[in-house]
Amino acid sequence: MKIFQSAMLTIAEHIKKVAESLDPAQVEGFVEEILKANKVFVYGAGRSGLVGKAFAMRLMHLGIDVYVIGEIVTPAISDGDLLILISGSGETTSVVNAGRIAKKAGARVILITTYPNSTAGKIADHVVVVEGRTKLKGEKDFILRQIKGVHHSLAPLGTLFEAAVMVFLDGIIAELMNRLGKSEEDLRVRHATIE
Repeated sequence: MKIFQSAMLTIAEHIKKVAESLDPAQVEGFVEEILKANKVFVYGAGRSGLVGKAFAMRLMHLGIDVYVIGEIVTPAISDGDLLILISGSGETTSVVNAGRIAKKAGARVILITTYPNSTAGKIADHVVVVEGRTKLKGEKDFILRQIKGVHHSLAPLGTLFEAAVMVFLDGIIAELMNRLGKSEEDLRVRHATIE
């Protein structure tokens, strides 16, 4: 039972490291883009997509006009809108394609990633770097772990990135609540009544 505790501590330590290393200008730019957008769209693939959906829900609770790409009620993206992409590698094909389509429609694009110089990073208007051992980086880390005698990872694949982004985005919600003068009660009013 010590493995699960070590894994949790590894993830918590990583999140603390990320919180201390985030670039304040990147964070400020991210918040400003959300506040000035007509509509906000969120997209990520796999577990990054689940993190994005959780963020979209909180944005909705704040009264922001937000949609998740791929849902059947999502409208067209257009000029004045914002697309937030989440991809540890910045190379996920569907994420890159979503970014290209949004840019052609005149929308602004933000990428949350570990790799700012990735394909999606080059498409984005603004990038927020969140360090994490993504699946891509994990392939490189494998050899290092083998040399050091560490033969398993306590946080496999993109877990560190996804967990850090989840907490980062919750921090963004707290910042938005403050700037918009919203309380937890204001959010509760918009919470689903049918679940």
